[in-house]
Amino acid sequence: MSEFDLIARYFVRPAHPKNRATLGIGDDCALLTPHAGMQLAISSDMLVEGRHFFAGADPYQLGHKSLAVNLSDLAAMGAEPVAFSLALSLPGADEAWLEQFSQGLFALADAHDCELIGGDTTKGPLNICITIYGQIPIGAALRRDAAQAGDDIWVSGTLGDARLALGALYQEYPLDADVLAAAAPRLHAPQPRIALGLALRGIAHAALDVSDGLIGDLGHILKKSDVGATLNVDALPAGPMLQGQALDLQRRFTLAGGDDYELCFTAPVSRRNAVLGAALAADTPVTRIGSIEAASGLRLLDGDGQPLDMHITSFDHFA
Repeated sequence: MSEFDLIARYFVRPAHPKNRATLGIGDDCALLTPHAGMQLAISSDMLVEGRHFFAGADPYQLGHKSLAVNLSDLAAMGAEPVAFSLALSLPGADEAWLEQFSQGLFALADAHDCELIGGDTTKGPLNICITIYGQIPIGAALRRDAAQAGDDIWVSGTLGDARLALGALYQEYPLDADVLAAAAPRLHAPQPRIALGLALRGIAHAALDVSDGLIGDLGHILKKSDVGATLNVDALPAGPMLQGQALDLQRRFTLAGGDDYELCFTAPVSRRNAVLGAALAADTPVTRIGSIEAASGLRLLDGDGQPLDMHITSFDHFA
């Protein structure tokens, strides 16, 4: 099977019903025309075998996750998904693998009305790079540099179950097989919070998605916005499987677990009811976990309001 046969068989689909791409797969470039009054939100993420996923990973789940991590970036900006491109390096043209990968990819793409419009394929180590395009009304993006002193800090969903599963797979600790099976979907098949991101437009000040760990990702908001924060560590919503673990592990994995792909955002105290209404409309739970302050730095408190001295950092590829 040639490169072009591969593309035609597994990645070319009928024209998208909304005709968002003026020109899609099959030319040197795709053409996108933003709607009037809208601007494009663009993000890229690369997944490398042995770094972002295990060798032999389930191809359906891998197709899902490859797109999910990009959709999560759009969610963090409050952007509506439009289209994506796929650059794929493959050791070989494994038809069974490609069938499952493309099914997982397109199941999530269709759920969010997002069209594949181009990309590239080559032979080499397994490497998946997606560039995603969303649209948002001009001036409505939820940016990292917009947090204000006095804002509440919120997080969606739960944290830590992905890290719990990852640690068990790396044999850092023993974990009951049933617990691992329940936690593993948070690692292998995260659910991007698109509906919540859209619902928070005009309500939240700043937002981002939690991919490398809450403590580090929140730090990006603090740095960009030139503010500080106090975080109530024991208020962090631990995942259902993590809740059964020791308190120290709960604290470490909710603070710096990574791979959660939840939204962390700030909003004025006066908009608490609006935040809860947005969460209800998006069918996504949210938890208030702290506050933005004018004084720089991040202060960690326990459930009794006492300072916690925890020296942990989020994931860094080159640390």
